[in-house]
Amino acid sequence: MTVSFDLPNGREVTIETGKLATQADGSVVVKCGKTMLFCSVVSSHSVRDGQSFFPLSVDYQEKFAAAGRIPGNFFRRETRLNDYEILISRIVDRAIRPLFPKGYMFDTQVIINLISLDPEVMPDALAGLAASAALMVSDIPFAGPISECRVGRIDGEYVINPDRSALKDADLDLIVAADADNIMMVEGECKEVDEKSIIEALKVGHEAIKTQCKAQLELRAKVDPTPREVEIAGVDEEIMSYVEGLVKEAVETVARGALNKQQRKDAFKKVKEDYKAAVLEEKGEEWQAEHKEQLSAAYDKIQKKTIRGLMLNESVRLDGRKFDQVRDIWTEVDYLPSAHGSAIFNRGETQSLTSLTLGTKTDQQMVDIAYENSYADFILHYNFPAYSVGETKPMRGPGRREVGHANLAHRSIRQVLPDEMTHTIRLVSDIMESNGSSSMATVCAGSLALMDGGVKLKRAVAGIAMGMVAEDGKIAILSDILGDEDALGDMDFKLTGTTEGITACQMDIKIDGLPYEQLEQALKQAREGRLHILGEMAKTLEDPREDLKPHAPRIVKLIIEKSYIGAVIGPGGKIIQELQEMTGTNINIDEIDGKGHISIASSDKASIEDAVARIKKITFTPEVGGVYTGTVKTIMPYGVFVGFEGGKDGLLHVSEMSHSRIDNVEDVFSEGDEVTFKIVDIDERTGKLRLSRKAIMPRADGTIPTDEELEAERKAAKDRPRRDRGDRGPRRDRRDRPRRD
Repeated sequence: MTVSFDLPNGREVTIETGKLATQADGSVVVKCGKTMLFCSVVSSHSVRDGQSFFPLSVDYQEKFAAAGRIPGNFFRRETRLNDYEILISRIVDRAIRPLFPKGYMFDTQVIINLISLDPEVMPDALAGLAASAALMVSDIPFAGPISECRVGRIDGEYVINPDRSALKDADLDLIVAADADNIMMVEGECKEVDEKSIIEALKVGHEAIKTQCKAQLELRAKVDPTPREVEIAGVDEEIMSYVEGLVKEAVETVARGALNKQQRKDAFKKVKEDYKAAVLEEKGEEWQAEHKEQLSAAYDKIQKKTIRGLMLNESVRLDGRKFDQVRDIWTEVDYLPSAHGSAIFNRGETQSLTSLTLGTKTDQQMVDIAYENSYADFILHYNFPAYSVGETKPMRGPGRREVGHANLAHRSIRQVLPDEMTHTIRLVSDIMESNGSSSMATVCAGSLALMDGGVKLKRAVAGIAMGMVAEDGKIAILSDILGDEDALGDMDFKLTGTTEGITACQMDIKIDGLPYEQLEQALKQAREGRLHILGEMAKTLEDPREDLKPHAPRIVKLIIEKSYIGAVIGPGGKIIQELQEMTGTNINIDEIDGKGHISIASSDKASIEDAVARIKKITFTPEVGGVYTGTVKTIMPYGVFVGFEGGKDGLLHVSEMSHSRIDNVEDVFSEGDEVTFKIVDIDERTGKLRLSRKAIMPRADGTIPTDEELEAERKAAKDRPRRDRGDRGPRRDRRDRPRRD
């Protein structure tokens, strides 16, 4: 069974089910051009004992065979998900998770595989469609359909799912997820665009998604699955009422206290302990044990409901701030003396320590994905250790959260990097403490660390996380949200940018949509907050430093003719290795557009100058009209051969040695003599050089001849008739010459 629809660019998208993976609860193949995505969904029919959260896993993985490639890793097979696949998995997860029933605790797995790739059709914009379609043809409870699309702005026009090659020229690149009525998720980057551009892009994307949702409903009607019966345990109303009477007043007292994170945490812990003791005293141990899960769930619901009510009805935030107020900020740069740049950004109880390392071409990160094997010269890593929230946890590799936060910060800062990147740049953000918006702290600290390191950013960039609480027609937009506000709120909207515009955004909405009017308010409030943060950062460092740190590697770039690349590298790399050893530098050479591009790196300026001089000597190209100094290598009756820079040599003919006649060359020059000359001609066929000394010598009247005068002299000498041999007497035959004894 299949359905199809056309994208605004004319490409047809087909959704097929019933052919592959028929034992899964639902499976589809989405095809656009030659790109094909397979998606399966399976949900367990039983709940694990004590399950307290929805165990949904979304895994997007690309098969390298889809692009006709073999993986570049040691095993030559697909292994753990790479960062790109994790990011796509997160985007799909965030779009579909809110649409499962509240209280649904059944293990659910969504697997999306790229099985065929069209180089121009980007699969990430189709992954959400595939996941939603697979859920729609299954019996799993899901309040869909939803879909995702990419919106790019190219030459001022908004384009849905643009071709990969066209996207390179876009100044706005967003992936939007929505159902037929509401926007649910946004992720993307921009080249300092304004807020109106974001809103317009969302509107354009939403219109395209409505068509995709309609196609999924048509496919579901064809399949006509029977929804499975699922019992979702709720909290008994009597227990809810009982718990509310016990804890509401105490929760309100803590929420009004404008406490810091640890004080608030301890206070809520005390409320919960007192509540448990009260239940034990009033109901007894047996009743408490019997209703343990319901009592815990009821407390969490009452606490959340109470705090939200204070925000909506009394404009009370947990730390006492106004809705549009940003927490206190302090910053410091040059904190790490051995790093190539460093910064601390502290906002409230969230703190990032970010270090900058500048490397060479050999330090670039290899990116091996199905589409291509490439190298990245800007790397950003984000670490979230357990101590940042006062907890313990085994030290493992980065999780999906770390990868996602790093990507958002990477996208934000990438837009303001210099157009010409001389170094490989690595930023590492270590979150030292956290109470919300640590990814935005990474953006701010990363910007400061780059400027501290002397990297010529176009402008400083900062980020802010916005929140929202909406209920019964009331809406509160919160600037710079706390971790607790993120957990109990209905929206997490992160925006980064400069004084000129937005560079990246990420939005997750946990309820049914957000009216565009409220979105405009959130964007306006976010801009005010961002400008305030940029102002605070400028108090510490307003512009990039004039120079790199003394111990940072300097990189000088040279461009040479293609024919000299082999001479610099040498047989088996011998010459370039010797150059690096003798000068203590790191030298890389690449052929780009028919030229040799050389980068020379070292933290010692003298070493770089030495390497540059040696390479220039190897790649020296003499030019007609150039004046050089060389050494006489060989003397001949008709002139001397002169060696000079770069191992070059040329003939200085006797007629070019002086303005006066020279009968014997040896009367003027000896081997080893230094001579200054001008190159007057280079033979195009043989490359032989013709030198002239008299071209730079003053004549008897003190004037130096012009090139035109010399050329006229040469022509006159060439055209002058030779003397008749009769003037020299009869020519004798060799046989008539007397023999030597």
